[in-house]
Amino acid sequence: MRRRTLLSLASAGAVTGALAACGPAVTGEDTGSGAGGSSDAGGATAGGTVRVGHLPSSLFAPLYVADSMGYFADAGITLELTPLKSGQDGVPMLSNDQLDVMVAGFSAGMFNALQQGLAFKVVGSMGISPGDIENSPTALEVRQELLDDGSVSSVADLKGRTIGVAGGPGATGGYLLAAMLEEGGLTLNDVEVSNLATPDQEAALANGAVDAATPSAPFSTSIEEAGIASPLAVPAQGTTGTGVIYSESFVSSDLAQSFFTALAQGAQELSADGTQSDEVYQILADTLGQEIDVLKASPMYTYLPDLAPQPDQLEAMQAVWIEAGQITYTEPLDVAGIVDASFAENAGA
Repeated sequence: MRRRTLLSLASAGAVTGALAACGPAVTGEDTGSGAGGSSDAGGATAGGTVRVGHLPSSLFAPLYVADSMGYFADAGITLELTPLKSGQDGVPMLSNDQLDVMVAGFSAGMFNALQQGLAFKVVGSMGISPGDIENSPTALEVRQELLDDGSVSSVADLKGRTIGVAGGPGATGGYLLAAMLEEGGLTLNDVEVSNLATPDQEAALANGAVDAATPSAPFSTSIEEAGIASPLAVPAQGTTGTGVIYSESFVSSDLAQSFFTALAQGAQELSADGTQSDEVYQILADTLGQEIDVLKASPMYTYLPDLAPQPDQLEAMQAVWIEAGQITYTEPLDVAGIVDASFAENAGA
């Protein structure tokens, strides 16, 4: 309804989107189901504990579904889950061998760390935007007042305005916002990006602290239903800023392939159209502490059955962050040296 109407008014070109992520700290709490914590974490023997840093969100559903359906256990793997507040927070933990795996969003800080010599590999993808303008898990929400009085009728009209993004311009959401702004011929340098946690974006839109924001579902749904803002654009199909990263030591672990295969099995339990089974919704509700009705009403990302990494997206985000001054170097890193697609290729999907 409102979403369909506004999107029909927006330009018909490709739109790319926004994803909430990123904050400044690691909680260190263990909310994992069945975390075992054997002494051979990331060890070289079949069967053992794998330490996984994750950003608790339905965006990373394959991890929770694979765990709850016993795919990791079947592979002899016990998960030790460490919740993160951002993907950037997990980068030093991977490099310091405090984590074997991270399932989270990418960031400018990740590229800076790689350029500075920290070693880890991007081995897989996570949620991929379906590009459905009527049912997108993320959206660029513009304050309703600006839409109603005609101040903003296209992405180009956001030039100079303040946009709330979780994690700021160097976070995953910053990359996706940049891709969306491109539709209107704008870059991150043409707007004021306010680092605003996703749960705080509704209030900021309501009191006029920001002109637009990039919340993900179910927050975007709540904002629209309250009449506070409406979506002007959604992510283009194939857009993604999240994935799976292995530490340098875990890449060569005997558990590396079996972990990834189990993770891909979790992805294969998810439907391609975003509407999930009752069992999947129950798993997500139990894991994330959300109401099933809220989850069912929230659009979801899609997942490749083999969770193959997306190097073209990594190249695009690196270029965006160099242009925006979020990356400290000017000569792009060779993405081929960052990505290892072998685990996806051998996942049997």
